Amino acid sequence: MPDLSRLTERLDALETLIAHRDGTIDDLNDVVTKQWTAMEALSARIERLEATLEALSYRLENPEGEEPPPPHY
Repeated sequence: MPDLSRLTERLDALETLIAHRDGTIDDLNDVVTKQWTAMEALSARIERLEATLEALSYRLENPEGEEPPPPHY
């Protein structure tokens, strides 16, 4: 039968390893969440910039002052 103190040491080592991995997973989850938020903000900004460029391009192509067609066209 294995020594009880040796089993206790192994169990303690496993618990320590799990605790460190849980911390790492939490840290990585925080990073992913922040990156996701930043990507959503950047995507929204890109969409606004594309709309602005499209409107400016339309004005350059149609200098008579006509309004561009609505986005659903």
